[in-house]
Amino acid sequence: MFASDMNSVREASRVTTAGLMLFPIQFTWPYGGRSVFISGSFNRWAELVPMSQVEGAPNVFQAVCAVSHGCHEYKFLVDGEWRHDERQPHKNGEYGIVNTFDALPVPVEVAQVQPRLDVLNSMEVDTGLTHRISAVTLNQAMPRISEEDVQACRHRISVFLAAHTAYELLPESGKVVALDVNLPVKQAFHILSEQGIALAPLWDNCKGKFVGVLSASDFILILRELGNHGSNLTEEELETHTISAWKEGKAYMNRQVDGHGRPIPKHLIYAGPCDNLKDVALKILQSGVAIVPVIHSSSEDGSFPQLLHLASLSGILKCLCRYFKHCSGSLPVLQLPIYAIPLGTWVPRIGESSSQPFAMLRPTASLSSALNMLVQARVSSIPIVDDNDSLLDIYSRSDITALAKGRAYTHNLNEMTIYQALQLGQDSNTPYEMRSQRCQMCLRTDTLLKVMEQLANPGVRRLVIVEAGSNRVEGVVSLTDVFRFLLG
Repeated sequence: MFASDMNSVREASRVTTAGLMLFPIQFTWPYGGRSVFISGSFNRWAELVPMSQVEGAPNVFQAVCAVSHGCHEYKFLVDGEWRHDERQPHKNGEYGIVNTFDALPVPVEVAQVQPRLDVLNSMEVDTGLTHRISAVTLNQAMPRISEEDVQACRHRISVFLAAHTAYELLPESGKVVALDVNLPVKQAFHILSEQGIALAPLWDNCKGKFVGVLSASDFILILRELGNHGSNLTEEELETHTISAWKEGKAYMNRQVDGHGRPIPKHLIYAGPCDNLKDVALKILQSGVAIVPVIHSSSEDGSFPQLLHLASLSGILKCLCRYFKHCSGSLPVLQLPIYAIPLGTWVPRIGESSSQPFAMLRPTASLSSALNMLVQARVSSIPIVDDNDSLLDIYSRSDITALAKGRAYTHNLNEMTIYQALQLGQDSNTPYEMRSQRCQMCLRTDTLLKVMEQLANPGVRRLVIVEAGSNRVEGVVSLTDVFRFLLG
């Protein structure tokens, strides 16, 4: 009866969720079977999602599905028979007994965009959602390692980092781009886009020193300011508005002023070439920045500074991998699969409460929704998934600078889709599916060392954890996550 009714419901309920903000949830069926599927109101009962058998737990099946805000019902199809999980919340409904859960939004109030030291540039998730669901225990075989081994690994890595300096991060050849604070903002972002970089240090010729950094985050705030009808910044002014004027206006916008109403100058966070790598890594982690300029001055008063390099966690991790790659056997932690380590942000399971739910978007969602999420949830990137919740691409802060091309920022951001925004940064002849190569992925069974080696590649700041075969998103692990774990 249930199955026949379900067919009619599927045909009548094919409603797109393309523009919705979606939150992946991991469903679990722990009672065995030969073939297990799940369907529910979250996909309009229009699809049977296959569930995968968990390695090491033959009776446990799991699947990740994207859900929108609201109350949802779901049911399992086990060996051709519709069943529900009696240990999860359930009720009698139109189609028999179904399991239920609520994904209810909680408003996120971000009146002013302020830097936070406790939230760094990893792909952490929107804090505006709580899942009111009861807990379920999953007995999954998991590799174990003693706390002594973990601490021994951390000690060896800490000793290594303390014994090496930022000077060792400098490449044999290369260039570092810096911007003058008197450059117009629009021109500055054109430069970032053309050079393929997401940020650059700022030079103040009057003060004779580096005074800050211009990043993609600034461009996001400018776009939001342009879209604000009460804004004092117009598109015409953006053509001549200087970086220094924007930084001053940003301080007023964030109310970072002294008792006399003057903007409070922010001190540049930088490192010297003789600073050890552990201190450099801690500066990046504690300040929540993506890079730290390495600056050298031959004079005691710091005049005539030379910008040598932009130090990042990626470069430091590359040094670690190069040193420990051939002796990783002596550090058993590096051989653990990442799912066995408290590392990264994972899709919450059904039956598992999460204070940091995980957000995704469809490629047809509006660009304004992505920008709002990047600012309000303080994330650095958002997974873009298809109708099967498989990873297509990632929209990150660094992609924002592509909007500087051809004055794309003058378009209505509510009408521009994420797909269109990503096209700006790609060759027009490149098929959309090919851009999935931009997505750096890993599996939950990959070892910590393998993940570290991937993250050590230039330009890679995070890996999306996907399900083998389907590429459904299971979580994200970032450079920040790895260093927080390694440094304890």
